[in-house]
Amino acid sequence: MFLAAYKVGLRLRERTEMDPSRLVNHQVVSALVESPDFAALRRETVGDPYAAALAVLAQSGALRRLLEGSQDAQGRGERAARTRQDAERAATAVAEALRQAAEEADEDGGVPPATADALQRAVEAAEATGSAARLAALDAAQGAAAVPGLRAAAHRAAGEAAEAVREEAVLMRAWGVGSGELERMPYARRARLAERLRAGRLARWAELIGRFRQMADGERARKVESATGELVGVTLGDDLSRLIPSELVNLGLPELRAVFAARYVAGELMLYDSRGEQPTGRGAVIACVDTSHSMYAAGPGGVTREAWSKACALALLDQARHAGRDFVGILFSAEDRIQVFRFPAGRSAGIEQVLDFAETFLGGGTSYQAPLTVARELLEEEFDDATSTRGDIVMITDDECGVTEEWMRGWNEARRVLGFRLFGLAVGAPGAAEAGSVLDALCDNLRSIEDLTDVHAAADLFRLI
Repeated sequence: MFLAAYKVGLRLRERTEMDPSRLVNHQVVSALVESPDFAALRRETVGDPYAAALAVLAQSGALRRLLEGSQDAQGRGERAARTRQDAERAATAVAEALRQAAEEADEDGGVPPATADALQRAVEAAEATGSAARLAALDAAQGAAAVPGLRAAAHRAAGEAAEAVREEAVLMRAWGVGSGELERMPYARRARLAERLRAGRLARWAELIGRFRQMADGERARKVESATGELVGVTLGDDLSRLIPSELVNLGLPELRAVFAARYVAGELMLYDSRGEQPTGRGAVIACVDTSHSMYAAGPGGVTREAWSKACALALLDQARHAGRDFVGILFSAEDRIQVFRFPAGRSAGIEQVLDFAETFLGGGTSYQAPLTVARELLEEEFDDATSTRGDIVMITDDECGVTEEWMRGWNEARRVLGFRLFGLAVGAPGAAEAGSVLDALCDNLRSIEDLTDVHAAADLFRLI
């Protein structure tokens, strides 16, 4: 069963090559290989010893019941095997009797009567056992072919195995574990990882996580950095790439170049104003994810606010890795409950650390200041170390809370110096995203997420970050 799932070049031996005691086994494997689900199973298991072993384990219960139900046929096969062995021994006895007769024959070819009688008895015994072996083999073949429900049971077993292997493959892909990484992973570690993924907090939401990642990947392909966008008028500034023609004329006339230079320094040149995609950031991507008690709440389709938020955060992790940017996940609730997970751009994001980030839940109330202060400090640290600016912070919450005026002044000053942006996602809490709310005052880009089955509600976020 293992080799049927694992081997690249699969060839099933002919029935005529089989020992009678193995005819039932051959019938089972034949039914499995001919199953409509078997080809789909092998797409996941060929060359992968872990997946092939998983397929065997998934089928083991059904196959055990099948073999228990075919004990009569198995008994016939074993009897046929014994009678064939008897026939082979009888044939050997005939050959030995013939050799003995040849040795004792005189010059005229005559043999002693005792030797001739022994040869005759050996021939008769061989004929009898040969006939019995043929009848037993026929009986064994008929018994193997007549096992009740064998083909249907084998087909069901193949279907169960294909489903189990497919579910695990989908689970691994949803969590971003590639086939190459799985092939290098020791069997025991892979088994522990699979068990953790199946039993973890977000196990039910693997499909949602996978859809989020696929959506983000598609949006990356549509991303346009520093896009000109749709022209909507004229404004003032110092962006030489958007000068209107009359300004270019001033630049071309020697007597007006001094005036042009003065207006350029003052940022008063006339420019085309456009509406398009905002430029993407270059600093760290920081996801602040609310893990207060209210995030347990489920929305449409039974998806919890936590599941949607964590799926979005994992897609942001992919986004940062793809762009070569650091990623930081900040889980928060009350002011004294916060946990930081750092994923530097230059290092591989191990699946265990990713799972630790996704499965941690703090509980308690909600504080904006604590996570945003940590996020600001991280961007300040990045600026001091590498002078990186234009980081992006994504605040995902389902609650509304206040901030102090002093804190707000420090926040605005840091934003002016570091040039970061704050994106807000109010999950299942439209009031938190209303005009005049604290989130509205804090965020450069704010939206309300109400349908938690919809991953496209945040699609444009992945073109802007």
